Amino acid sequence: MATKEYAFYPGCSSQPGASASNYLTSVNSMCKTLDIKLNEIPDWNCCGASIGYAEGGELPRHAMNARNLALAEKELAGQPVVATCAACWLSARETKERLDHDATLKSDANEALKEAGLQYNGTAEVKHMVEVLIEDFGYDALKKPVVKPLQGMKFAGYVGCQTNRPFGIQGESFENPVYLDKLVETMGGEAVSYDQKVTCCGGALAFSEPEKAQKQIKDIVESAYDHGAEMIVTPCPLCQANVEIYQGDVNKRYGTKFNIPVLYYSQLMTLAYGGSAKEAGLDGQLIKATQLEAFAAKK
Repeated sequence: MATKEYAFYPGCSSQPGASASNYLTSVNSMCKTLDIKLNEIPDWNCCGASIGYAEGGELPRHAMNARNLALAEKELAGQPVVATCAACWLSARETKERLDHDATLKSDANEALKEAGLQYNGTAEVKHMVEVLIEDFGYDALKKPVVKPLQGMKFAGYVGCQTNRPFGIQGESFENPVYLDKLVETMGGEAVSYDQKVTCCGGALAFSEPEKAQKQIKDIVESAYDHGAEMIVTPCPLCQANVEIYQGDVNKRYGTKFNIPVLYYSQLMTLAYGGSAKEAGLDGQLIKATQLEAFAAKK
């Protein structure tokens, strides 16, 4: 029996074959080492993060999330709901907060769920995977399985917006959250101090106003480089994608030569736990993390 079990919400980006499928690969590898069992919520639906703030109103958005939570309550009773995607976590967490404190909205959502034979009761806790690691395990427990410390490697912990505000991680500062720094150090790496760790990556503007989004990305990457980072690590699939994918466009716009790998905390943990490059999902990087690939190949 696993040490801890969770009702797992993979979300659209982290499911197999999707844009952040390598994130899921590394999370599964990490969880295997930590004896965490992720029980996928059956028949889950999109959280609506990308379209939920359009003109359809707030009820459809909250009803979408309430359906996932109601399914978890019904099928995986007693297990906290955990998401790896920051946007999915934020959407589900907001819905829980709103429905638990607004009886009218909860009643309206349940009226919609009645059509699917479901009811939201508010019994399931909602967590991001990093909350599971930090709150349910703790840094000391996370350090115990380390067999290949990431010595000599420097990482910039890029938190971004969604795991920082309005909820954040328990005990962390909104202005200077340090949990990624601590995770890096727990895995034996060096966390660099820089001034852009909570700057928005411009995700919502990537298509509509690319010049603004690319300015944000330039500031993040430039600061990481200037402070000695060799790689960037993040808990957010959208941040990972934006900061990695658009470095080429930033280089064309500003004449820079950025080429810094952007990784997930779970990839670093998988490697520090002795996992292979494949188990860490390094084959999913657009900007190859050659330093980590060489590290993984060493016995």
